[in-house]
Amino acid sequence: MIGYCSTERPSDCIVSIAAAANGVGLSFYYGATLPDPHKLLLGSGSQNRFIRLESVATLARPEVEELIAAAVAQGEKPLPASGEGKLIIRSIAAKQKPRRRTAG
Repeated sequence: MIGYCSTERPSDCIVSIAAAANGVGLSFYYGATLPDPHKLLLGSGSQNRFIRLESVATLARPEVEELIAAAVAQGEKPLPASGEGKLIIRSIAAKQKPRRRTAG
């Protein structure tokens, strides 16, 4: 997962790209509060929502760009207008959860 945040705190994450075995998703940390007139957001958690990225072209869709802009606008701290950010590598969990076994 690569998160884009306005500060070094994970809770200030605006949007992240997550790769998993079932595909790539664009995750909105506070997606449950985003306006979603096109009903693109998936998930039922109290906070996070995501969209599946079928291809890079999905990112250029106007309704996806609207979601990203709304996520940036609702952030408590704004993203810097210019300059480069930092890459911070951080482990969230001290111990990874065991994988689910598949029937087979």
